[in-house]
Amino acid sequence: MSGHNKWSKIKRAKGAADAKRSKQYSKILKEVSIAVRESGPDPDSNPRLRLLMQNARGCNMPKDTLMRAINKASDKDAAVLQEMTFECHVNHGIALFIECLSDNNMRTVANIRSIMNKNGGTLETNGSLAFLFDRKGVFVIPRKPDMNLEELEMTLIDGGLEEMEVDDEYLTLYTAYEDYGNMVKMLEELKIEFESAELQRIPNSTREIDEESMRKVLKVIGMLEEDDDVTAVYHDMEIPDDFEEE
Repeated sequence: MSGHNKWSKIKRAKGAADAKRSKQYSKILKEVSIAVRESGPDPDSNPRLRLLMQNARGCNMPKDTLMRAINKASDKDAAVLQEMTFECHVNHGIALFIECLSDNNMRTVANIRSIMNKNGGTLETNGSLAFLFDRKGVFVIPRKPDMNLEELEMTLIDGGLEEMEVDDEYLTLYTAYEDYGNMVKMLEELKIEFESAELQRIPNSTREIDEESMRKVLKVIGMLEEDDDVTAVYHDMEIPDDFEEE
């Protein structure tokens, strides 16, 4: 599931990790297609593509896989992907914001509607729930022993840093939407490699519900994330740390 979670602390079984990696690959490759169509296949003149290539390295995507996607996207006959979003309510009024990349809008709408109908969810009008989430830049950086965290934090504030979460393995940086590009540029100038950099929708507040209802919501999120067109699902549900690790 996506959202404001300390994902680096979550321990997953190998099967789940492999599934997550496959989803990461799919999302990056689809976004590569859009980036190449927008600004061409040269990463030096295409900042969006350059960032996606960095994300691909961060999740250990084979270079051949990435280059095939770039070459395919350069073909004028390649399928045209469109970005789509959906806003939904599920159990106990939990809000979901769903992001998709699709080459068939009718199929995507039908799939999302089917999942909602089967699980008692409601598709809302686009824009009706967006205010519940802030769009933030989220950067995940491997933590190195020689990092002076206090000094680094002060430096990154000039790039728009709003918050920095620290654990034993990673630093997670948050910026406002409008400072996303500034932070990318600053990290490049500082020669700090990041494992991932993306825009996420962070809930302004979270809602507490009982465990049984939480499991139902997570089931719906899982069904959505299994759809090939869905690239991210954000929610405003409060998940206790012990439940998240389970």
